[in-house]
Amino acid sequence: MRLTNLKDEDFVNYKKPSLFIGTCYCDFKCCDEGGFDRSICQNHSLYNSKQHELTSEQLYNRYINNPITSAIVIGGLEPILQVEEVIELISYFRSKDCKDDFVIYTGYTEEELINNHILDKFKKYDNIIFKFGRFKPNQEKHWDEVLGVYLISDNQYGKKVS
Repeated sequence: MRLTNLKDEDFVNYKKPSLFIGTCYCDFKCCDEGGFDRSICQNHSLYNSKQHELTSEQLYNRYINNPITSAIVIGGLEPILQVEEVIELISYFRSKDCKDDFVIYTGYTEEELINNHILDKFKKYDNIIFKFGRFKPNQEKHWDEVLGVYLISDNQYGKKVS
C-alpha cells in the first residue's frame, strides 16, 4: 500500500489505540467546494510528502506484533482515492483472521459512497467504520459516539457500516 504517514500507536483518531495509515492522494474537494484555500486543510502538508510503499504483510506484521494497538485507522488525505489498496489491506487482515476495527476517514458523504457503489466493497468485511463528511472551517467541534473522538465539522459523523 502506498502511504505518506504511518504511526504505530495513534490515540487521537479513534477510541481504541490504533495503527494509523496516511494515504497519498487528495482531490481537495472539501476546500474547492467550500471556497477556501487548500492550506487551511489539516492534512495539506501531507500532500507533498514522500510516498512509501509497504506490503499488506508488512503492515499486518507491524500491527499484530504491537501489544498496544487494537484497531487500524486509514486517513490522512483521501483513502477513497486508493480504494483498491484499502480493500486489499482489509482483505489481507481478514484472511489472517484479524477481525479488529478498520476505521476509514473520508471527506466523502455516505450518500456519495452509496451512489457510486464504493461502500458496497466494504460491507462484506466485518467491523468497518467510516468517518463521513467534508471538512468545513469555523465549525463547532462535536463528540462522535461511534468514533469516541471530537470531530471538527458539524456535518461529519462516524458510522459502522458492517
